[in-house]
Amino acid sequence: MPKTQRNGPNRLARHFRAQTRLSRKQGQGSASHAAEARSKRRSRKVSKPKQATIDESWKPETQEDNSLAELLPRSPIFKTFFAAGFECSTHIRRSGERLDLIAATKHESFAHLDYLRLRREGFGVAREGVRWHIAEATPGRYDFSSVLPIVRAARATGTQVVWDLCHFGWPDHLDLFKPEFVTALANFGAAFARWLSGEMEQPGFFVPVNEISYFSWASGDEGSMFPFVTGRGFELKAQLVRAAIQAMEAVWSVQPAARFVHVDPIIHVVASPRHPEDQQEAEAYRQSQFQSWDMLSGRLWPELGGQERYLDIIGTNFYPHNQWFYNLKNFQRIRRFMAIPRRHPLYRPFRQMLGEVNERYHRPLMVAETGAEDELRPGWFRYVCQEAEAALRNGVPLHGICLYPILNHPGWVDNRHCHNGLWDYPDQRGERKVYKPLATELRRWRKRMEHRASANAA
Repeated sequence: MPKTQRNGPNRLARHFRAQTRLSRKQGQGSASHAAEARSKRRSRKVSKPKQATIDESWKPETQEDNSLAELLPRSPIFKTFFAAGFECSTHIRRSGERLDLIAATKHESFAHLDYLRLRREGFGVAREGVRWHIAEATPGRYDFSSVLPIVRAARATGTQVVWDLCHFGWPDHLDLFKPEFVTALANFGAAFARWLSGEMEQPGFFVPVNEISYFSWASGDEGSMFPFVTGRGFELKAQLVRAAIQAMEAVWSVQPAARFVHVDPIIHVVASPRHPEDQQEAEAYRQSQFQSWDMLSGRLWPELGGQERYLDIIGTNFYPHNQWFYNLKNFQRIRRFMAIPRRHPLYRPFRQMLGEVNERYHRPLMVAETGAEDELRPGWFRYVCQEAEAALRNGVPLHGICLYPILNHPGWVDNRHCHNGLWDYPDQRGERKVYKPLATELRRWRKRMEHRASANAA
């Protein structure tokens, strides 16, 4: 989900520092993943960041240029390179009200029309969420009727779906920190996979736990998201990794050919030129972004049960504020947050960030979330596509880009109308107004990628 100024990026920085110290005490090196992308989000309008400027001098190569025909993977994982993500968060606000963005955007009411719109725009892949608190309102009893309209729409349009099992929400009868949560997610995943097998012919794609790093920070360290706990982020991260592993095993017991996408933000944090003494700390902070993937693969804290086979497809989330200057000292903010402008020499091209993930893990990659707000949307999407193309040229096995969210939605905290999708709120008939500048940019890049894919297949 695109990030707006919400909790303040420097509060996230304290999470990184705290978890890094805890992890070192455990003898495990740096600890947390960067969730900075998530600190920019959901309540107040953001000023337009300088890094959102775009290079208007760039021109796409002509379709007659076949030098790019071999860029896309020869055995693509997904049906289309571009995917559409439906925001599906279901966590509980401080007021006690539970967020439900599938209902708020009327996606559950107009799923068929939404999927017809996807097909018209060339999307053959979607990210969706199973609302666990609805599907398992009574412990151990599962009712997936709330998912059925989406499944039917996907089936009717031939759309491939990546299903989030836990997207920041879980049933009221579970305690996030208790061992029963791990078992419950596994049982829920198996039940959903079994039900889905009766509805869809192809094996499913699943995100066991969405954004383990952000989740553990927001719910366990910074205390901004339910259950609003502080100082237990590292503990929660380990808990969520255990839950993801057991959920994968449970789903495989039902669907042996199931695939899994592990989604987290990727970041770049450096010392300010005015503070070169921060270089070592800034780099340790930056390296911490890989921790959840390292845990899943058994490279870090193998006692959690991680193995290389659990790290299947890596989903990287990338937004306009994912790069900034380090600004902490002893857990405290000592300077205001400063994003690194895209034209700044210390800004790291997205292609290089994707390349680093590839060199570290050698797994199929996708951009699982990317987007911006208001008039920044088309320019940001263009930049991400340019960099994705460059990464493909460099041999990165990038299998897709998910435009996230695909629908405008109410803000997490204050219900403000977030203009961050391709389509807006629906009218009474289910029609949604399209944001034409972003649609134009999407069509340009879809045409370009489709040309390459057809040339590759030939």
